[in-house]
Amino acid sequence: MGDRDEEEELQMALRMSLHGSPPAQPEPKRSKPPSPAGESPEAEARRKQRELMAAAAEKRLRAVAPPAAVAPPVTVAPPVTVAPPAAVVVPPPSQPTAVVAEQPSAPEDVKVESESTVVPMEDVKEAEVELEVDVGEEEKGEELHPELAEKLWLMVFGSGVSKAVLAQWSNQGIRFSSDPETAMGLVQHEGGPCGVLATVQAYVLKYLLFFSDNLGNPEVSDPSFALGQRRFYQSSFAARDDFSSLTEDGKTRALVHAMVEILFLCGTGKRAVVAFIGGVIREVSGLDNNQKVDAALEGISVESAIDFQKVLRIITFTSRKDAFNMLLANIPLFRSRLGAMLFLISSLLSRGLDCIQADRDDPSQPLVTAPFGHASQEIVNLLLCGEAVPNVFDGKMDLGGGMSLKGIPSDVEVGFLTLLESLNLCKVGQYLKCPKWPIWVVGSESHYTVLFALNPNVQEENELEERESKIRRAFDAQDQSGGGGFIAVEGFQQVLRDTDITFPSDKLDDLCNAGVIVWSEFWQALLQLDKRAGGMKDPTGLMGKKQFTIYHFNGIAKSVLNGSGNTGGSTPIQRPRICKLNVSVPPRWTQDEYLADVVSSSASGSKNDSVLSLAPPVQTACQHAPLVDCIRTRWPRAACSWSGDVPSIV
Repeated sequence: MGDRDEEEELQMALRMSLHGSPPAQPEPKRSKPPSPAGESPEAEARRKQRELMAAAAEKRLRAVAPPAAVAPPVTVAPPVTVAPPAAVVVPPPSQPTAVVAEQPSAPEDVKVESESTVVPMEDVKEAEVELEVDVGEEEKGEELHPELAEKLWLMVFGSGVSKAVLAQWSNQGIRFSSDPETAMGLVQHEGGPCGVLATVQAYVLKYLLFFSDNLGNPEVSDPSFALGQRRFYQSSFAARDDFSSLTEDGKTRALVHAMVEILFLCGTGKRAVVAFIGGVIREVSGLDNNQKVDAALEGISVESAIDFQKVLRIITFTSRKDAFNMLLANIPLFRSRLGAMLFLISSLLSRGLDCIQADRDDPSQPLVTAPFGHASQEIVNLLLCGEAVPNVFDGKMDLGGGMSLKGIPSDVEVGFLTLLESLNLCKVGQYLKCPKWPIWVVGSESHYTVLFALNPNVQEENELEERESKIRRAFDAQDQSGGGGFIAVEGFQQVLRDTDITFPSDKLDDLCNAGVIVWSEFWQALLQLDKRAGGMKDPTGLMGKKQFTIYHFNGIAKSVLNGSGNTGGSTPIQRPRICKLNVSVPPRWTQDEYLADVVSSSASGSKNDSVLSLAPPVQTACQHAPLVDCIRTRWPRAACSWSGDVPSIV
C-alpha cells in the first residue's frame, strides 16, 4: 500500500513540474515513514530511486515555473541522506544515446500555460528528456552479464593467470609525468601494461604536437577533421620541443581525445564502450579528485571473472562529444591504479568480443601473455588499427587451402617499428612504417616505447630519392636477364626516353660500346650527370641525404638525481626517459654502388674529383644502440647520434 501511495505522489510531482501549477485540490502531504528495518536491497534501491526522482521533479518545478504565475511550492519529503556509493558522472548528452528507466509521462495533449503564454508540446517533450537525464544521472551504467564477464576474463587473462600478473595490471594508472622535461609522457610503474600505455602515449603525442590549438573541440578526433589538419601541418608545420610549457588542462584533454579516438576506432567509428568501476564518483569540490578515487578503490580487487561482473559497469556512446565529456569528467578514475585495465577492457568491448576472437589467428591464447603479463601484439594492433590482428604486415597472407594470416588492414594514424624485424623475425608493412603522423610505437622482446618527430616532413621522400626510384623501375622493366642487372642498347634507349635523361654524345657512346649496359656503370654515369639533364648530380652537395631530429620516450620510471650532483643535497626522483637523436639518412642506393663510385672517381684523377664531395660523408660520430636497428627498418643505413645516456627500448 505504501508503495502505491508513493507512486501516486511521484506522478503528481512530475505532472506539477510539467504544468507549472498544482492541481486544484492537492492531497495533503504525509510525512515519509522511516526505512523499514528489514527492507530488502531491491526495495531499498526502488525507494532511493523514487526519492531521487521526486527531488528532481521539485528542482525542475523551480526551474521552469513562469515568473508571472508562481505556483505554491510542493512539499516533498527530502531524500534520505546516505553515504553516497554514487556512480560515475555522465554529463547530459548532446543527443540522448543511453536508455534510462521509464518515467511517468504527461498525456499527449498536455500544455503548459502561464497567463497568455502557451508552451508547445515540443518544449514539453524536451523538458521530459532533460528530466530523464537528471533523474538517471546516478543510475547509469550497465552491469556485465555473468557469461560476458567470464568470456572477457578468459580472453584477457586466461584460466591460469598468476597473482603477480594481476598485480601488474591492477596497479597501473594512465598518468602524466610530473617531471618538466618529460611532462608530455605517461609514467609506467609496472611491466605488463606497457603495450597499452605506449600506444595511448603515441596518440596523446599526436594531439599535443599537431592539434594543440584544437584541444577544446570535443570532436577533434573525428577523421574528417583530422584529414584537413594533416594536410595543413604536413605542408608547413613543425611542433615545438618545449614540453615543460604544456598545461595540465591541455595534457588532460589530449589524453581524453586519444582515448576517444582509440575507442571509436575499435568500434568501427560507430560506437565507443566505456568501462568503469561502479560506485566511484567524481566530486567537484573538497579534496583532490585523484585522492577521492584512490580512497574509493580501497578494498576493490579484480582477481576473477566474478569480480569483473561485480564491480564493472559499462556505458555505450554513439556520439564522440558525449564520450569525450564523460571521460573528461571522470578522468581521475583512469588515472587510478585500475586505469590501464579499464581502458583495455573498454577497447575490447568497443570492438566486441566476438569480433576480437574472429580477428585473431589463435583465439585460444589469452591476450595478456604468460608468464610475464606483457600485452600481446594483438592488443597493440587493436589500439593502432581497430582490429586485434596478430601480425604486422599489410593485409592478409594467403596460405592456400582457404587459410590465411591476418595483418594490418589499412592506413593508421600512428605506426609501429620493432627490433624483431632487424633480427629477421618478422616484416613490418608499409601501413605501420609510414603512418599518417610521424609517431611510432617501438617494440622490443619485452617492452614497448615511443619514437616521434616534430615535423611530419621526415616521412617524405626527397626529389633525388623519387628520381632514383623512377629510373630504377624503368631500367628493371627492360632487364631481360632475369635480374642480372644489365640491358641491351635498344632497351637502354627506351629507358633514356622514359626518364628524360640526356647524356653527352661521347658519354653515351662509352656506355653503349659493349653492346649491353650494366646498372652499376649506368648509375655511376648518372651521379656525374647534372640533374637538369636528368642525372643525379646535386649542386647542394648533399646528394639526397636527409637529416632530421627524432625523439625517443621510454615511460618506465628510472631513478635520477634531482640536483647538481656534486652538492651533496641531490635527491633521487623517479622520472621517465627521453632522448633526442640526430639522424642522417643517405640515399637509398646500396653501399657497394656508393663505394664503386668513390673508387671510380678517385682513380680517374680527372676534374670530376669534386663528385666525391657530393657523396654522403662518413659519419664519424655515429653511435649505435638497439633503437638504431629499429630506426633502420624505417630509414635504411640511418646514422644516429645523441648526447647523454644511451636510449633504451627495454
